[in-house]
Formats: sequence, C-alpha cells, structure tokens
Amino acid sequence: MAGMAASSTDPRTWSTYKDATVSTAGVGLGFVLSDEDDIVCLDLDHSINTLTGRLAPWAAAILRDAGTTYVEVSPSGDGLHIWGRANVRQGRRIRRPDGTAVEVYGTGRYIAMTRRRHGNSPSILADLSAVVSKLTSGCQTRKAC
Repeated sequence: MAGMAASSTDPRTWSTYKDATVSTAGVGLGFVLSDEDDIVCLDLDHSINTLTGRLAPWAAAILRDAGTTYVEVSPSGDGLHIWGRANVRQGRRIRRPDGTAVEVYGTGRYIAMTRRRHGNSPSILADLSAVVSKLTSGCQTRKAC
C-alpha cells in the first residue's frame, strides 16, 4: 500500500506490481509468497562466483532441472532466485556440504527482488514441483536439513 513497507503477514500492506514499482516506501521491490497462489522461490545462496560470474556446478544443476522459468540475481549479487509454481506450504533450508544452502519458500515469506535477470531468463513461471520434490526429499519433517 502507498506509504507502507510490505509485511509478509499483513495483506493490508501488499500492493500490485505497478504500484510497488513507483512506491517510495521500504527499501526496494519484493514479492510476498502466500497461500493465495502457488508461486514459489528457490533461493540459491552463494551460487555465483562474483569474480568470474560463473555458477557453482550444484547451482547449474538445479537451474537446469528448473527449466524455462524466471530467474534473477539475488540482492547479494552472489546468489539466484528461481521463481516458479509448486505446492510449498512450509519453507525449507537445505544445507550443502560446502556450507552453502538452498532455501525453498512458498508461503509466509517476503522475497526481495532485483529485476536483474539471470541470462536469458523469460517472464514465465514454470512448474517447479519436481525440482522442489528432489531438493526436499528426506526433509519432510524438518524445516532445515
């Protein structure tokens, strides 16, 4: 809403994309993941080498599995946000052996957006159900694994 920063738990603070892009409230553009839709975000922390611009092999594999969907560079500049559709009602943080993590979010979360597309990322949201299932297998009863 005009003049207010968005809260992931208060729909009264949410607005349309058009309104959000011209708002001076808050510190940037973001998207609130909610139960109202099936939009999900896969957050690949520390997946881009900022010196070379290359993706870590594990991140490239996830990106390949995701297929043709909207992907942007995260605000940190060294990660990716992969956007798509899936039924995710509990967020997960999957720790990798090298200390990096993949986070899977589908509701109750505000995701900061940069609008910095990764590669030739399209403006469509693919079905990420299979990717989410693959990432979270073995994590069904815990938020972090």
